[in-house]
Amino acid sequence: MTTHVHTGEPRLDLRTAAPKAAKALYAADQAVLTSPLDPTIRELVKLRTSQINHCVHCIDLHSHDALEKGESLDRIIQLSAWRESALFTAAERAALEYTEAATTLTPHGVSDEIWAGVRDLMTDEELGALVVQVALMNAFNRFGVPLRMPARPRD
Repeated sequence: MTTHVHTGEPRLDLRTAAPKAAKALYAADQAVLTSPLDPTIRELVKLRTSQINHCVHCIDLHSHDALEKGESLDRIIQLSAWRESALFTAAERAALEYTEAATTLTPHGVSDEIWAGVRDLMTDEELGALVVQVALMNAFNRFGVPLRMPARPRD
């Protein structure tokens, strides 16, 4: 197995190489910030998507963002095992279940059971924002991983 340690600079700066596309993606991400999707759920799905996709840059970024927004360290630590944890609400669990299904798409997509789980707990606007957030996070991860974007250095 080849290991790629992400240090230094990324392979390519998308903001410079594809400025219009990068700007559009960041604008879509900003739109989700103003949506009715619960901010805690938004941060949890960003982090969980990044964990699944092994994007060190985004795992680092969204872990620290979540901590700065008041998320507990215990919940961040237990996020990768959220099914076994007692720390997550029903709405968070449904959103995380959807996140995992939409991130690791099988030939059958997201099951009716998983969809019903989020459908029962969210309004159309919240659910729409969740769908967009997970899709955007997967897109960001698919830039971060191949470009070998490193975690931001911290003190």
